[in-house]
Formats: sequence, C-alpha cells, structure tokens
Amino acid sequence: MELDRYDRALLRLLQEDARMTNTLLAARVNLSESACLRRVRALEESGLIEGYTALVDQQRAGFAVNVFVSITLDRQSQTGLEAFESAVRRVPEVMECYLMTGEHDYLLRLVVADLADFERIHNQHLTRLPSVARVQSSFAMRTVTRSRSLPVRQASG
Repeated sequence: MELDRYDRALLRLLQEDARMTNTLLAARVNLSESACLRRVRALEESGLIEGYTALVDQQRAGFAVNVFVSITLDRQSQTGLEAFESAVRRVPEVMECYLMTGEHDYLLRLVVADLADFERIHNQHLTRLPSVARVQSSFAMRTVTRSRSLPVRQASG
C-alpha cells in the first residue's frame, strides 16, 4: 500500500492515541470526517493497522522485571524449531521471542515479578521447552527507552 502524507499522519496520530475520535483525527490531519474514516478503514483492511489494544503498565500490573533469555537448541531441525516455537508461545510471561543469527538460536523477553518468579518460570517452563540445550539469562536493571510506535517514513524514490 502506497502511503501519502495523510496516511502517514493518521498512522502517527493513531499510534499516539488509538481512541482519538474520528472528528478530532480528521481535524488534526485536515481531512473531512468521511475522508478520514475511509482512509483509516483502508489502512485497517490493508493489514497495515493490525488492530487496537490497551497498553497496560507493566510495573503496576506486577511485572517489575524484564529478563532477556538466550536459548540454544540441541538441534536445529525444522521439526525441532517448530516444536520449540509452538511451546514457547504458550508461556504467558514471554512477551517477545526472536529466532536469531549468531551464538544463540532464540532471544526472549520475559516479564516477571521478581527473582523467585523467574526461578519458577525457568524451572517449570524454560528448561522444559523442546530441544533446549542451554538457557542464559540477563536481568534488565532499568528501561532507558522503549518506543511503542513504529517510525512512519516517507516513501523512498
């Protein structure tokens, strides 16, 4: 989907506040309400806007600690990768999981209440995931920056 300046402005604004009314959104991007609504629906239908969600404060929800976990598998067969990925999706504390290049096979970001909570997850889930050979964990001391919005750039060309 080719984005023009209106689409880019709509994406920026909706990433800041997805509950903004169509009336306010239209006024902020200088479009009529009907044109604004058509554009937002087109962005949704194209899949560029995947959906809307509430952002829950991690600290207030009781998950004060971020843990980054590097996982090395004992084998990298397609069935081993698929089994691991299917199982890791079922661990609710895993917020992100990436298949990596380099020394480790996967990088996970977990949210936990404290060290005891992480020990529980480590013992009950991480070490029991299929094909896991090694688990290496690092605790984040604090979050320096965290963006919830993707950059919206002009088309190159």
